[in-house]
Amino acid sequence: MDESGVGFQDSVIVFDTTLRDGEQSPGAALTTKEKLEIAHVLEDMGVDVIEAGFPISSPGDFQSVQRISDEIRGCVICGLTRARDEDIDVAAAALKTAARPRIHTGLGVSDVHLKYKLRMSRDEALEIGVRSVRRARRYVDDVQYYVEDAGRADPEYLYRVLEAVIDAGATVVNIPDTTGYTFPTEWGALIAAIMNNVPNVDKATVAVHCHNDLGMATANTLVAVVNGARQVECTINGLGERAGNASLEEVVMSLKTRKDFFKVETHINTKLIYPASRMVSDLTGIFVQPNKAIVGRNAFAHSSGIHQDGVLKDRTTYEIIDPADIGVPESEIVLSARSGRHGLRHRLEELGYHIEDGQFDVIYQRFLEVADKKKTVGVRDLESIVAGESLVFFEETYELEKMQVMCGTAGIPTASVCLRGPDDRIVCEAAMGNGPVDAAYEAIDKIAQVPNELVEFSIQAITEGMDAMAKVTVRIRDATPNGNGDRRTVFMGRGSDTDTVVAAARAYLFALNRLLAARSDRSHRGDVTQEVKRSLEEMQAQLGSEQQSEFPGWGAPRQKE
Repeated sequence: MDESGVGFQDSVIVFDTTLRDGEQSPGAALTTKEKLEIAHVLEDMGVDVIEAGFPISSPGDFQSVQRISDEIRGCVICGLTRARDEDIDVAAAALKTAARPRIHTGLGVSDVHLKYKLRMSRDEALEIGVRSVRRARRYVDDVQYYVEDAGRADPEYLYRVLEAVIDAGATVVNIPDTTGYTFPTEWGALIAAIMNNVPNVDKATVAVHCHNDLGMATANTLVAVVNGARQVECTINGLGERAGNASLEEVVMSLKTRKDFFKVETHINTKLIYPASRMVSDLTGIFVQPNKAIVGRNAFAHSSGIHQDGVLKDRTTYEIIDPADIGVPESEIVLSARSGRHGLRHRLEELGYHIEDGQFDVIYQRFLEVADKKKTVGVRDLESIVAGESLVFFEETYELEKMQVMCGTAGIPTASVCLRGPDDRIVCEAAMGNGPVDAAYEAIDKIAQVPNELVEFSIQAITEGMDAMAKVTVRIRDATPNGNGDRRTVFMGRGSDTDTVVAAARAYLFALNRLLAARSDRSHRGDVTQEVKRSLEEMQAQLGSEQQSEFPGWGAPRQKE
């Protein structure tokens, strides 16, 4: 094993940051329970390291890292920090129950970051980085150090920093192309130069974290592996800030498909890639583009007659990956209203869904509703039904009971909506709008009385044909303060139905219910703060640290930043 404790030299460590960097995609915020579900899927998939969050940034992030540390035992659990004592202490508190904890800390190394962001000299930044690694090593044996914006840094200074932090105890050094600036030839040369010019580099695992601003994230990650990097940092579906991160499915399947070229392997069970992609898409509300490599809807579709003829004769003529290798379900079997409970459960199990009896009853009722409106229910329909009925990790305040709309070229669009609310009471309202969806939303607002702003509305057809199910995703912004003076909290909602307006109403209610659940959670934030303070006091007593600081509050800015 290497010094990080998670891989062999002929293996590449897969570090998944979907729950941290991926969640920074606009509108992709996840609840603690949703993060935990994704973490379990990542563990089942064989991911080596899960970056569970940025503990000091918010009570929700602290709780997520803490819960994932409690429950996920088969992966290294990593918490991100800035190179400041308070961040590192709070991360240690969040990770204290993890079977294999890792603290991920670091600073920028490019002159742009040093001058404009950090406002410190090279020597000051190096000293702070070394001190931060040493502090983190007091808590955990596995410390990862990131050299932010390495692609635009002076190589000689970069080598100095890496040598110093490895000497201080860093077990992994993370080389990020923070802005997606570099191209494969120069990025590969940089990794090779690090391997050749940092004297103690053999004492740490070299990792890469590539962004996709110029569409190079996967290529840069792979060329880094060729040149000696042995940890790849990825996200499911390539989620992440701006244009996103290197896509886990692209990197892993490239290494597997071209093992003859890369001569390395991962520990990933690739048959779980497609289900993981679907779950992350459903929970974040961010669609996977149809032509996305590996997991896009068209990744294994062939419309050209020449291609179709070749694939029918032998799949390998135009497919370099067997769809079954990433868990794409066979689509020949379809269901109808006459399929019955046993038939539905059997098909769901074939698709990889193992659902408890109580949850299955809800899914079955929803299946019957859809089957009554369609002749047959296919794979994508089932995926949508399961996502809508089982991927709900909060208490729903309102439920759509029934609705009716009137619209057309003549007359004003009108909607009548009945919701089942608190105390199981059904309330009905009617409203007019500039269209049927707007009218339905106005009627819902009359009942729920939850001030918000609709910031995004999108519709996607799940299947083909006139009876296709529509999948609607909305995002709403809470119009009331969240307790920290931030009025810009955004909540995603999703809904599906053969009736587009009904799908839109379901999506809006989903978002409203998430908003209300978040308000309820805020009342417990004081408890989380007190828990952090108690943990810090316990660690201080255990380690005898005189320099341990008081908890500064959530997301407290660093003085020099």
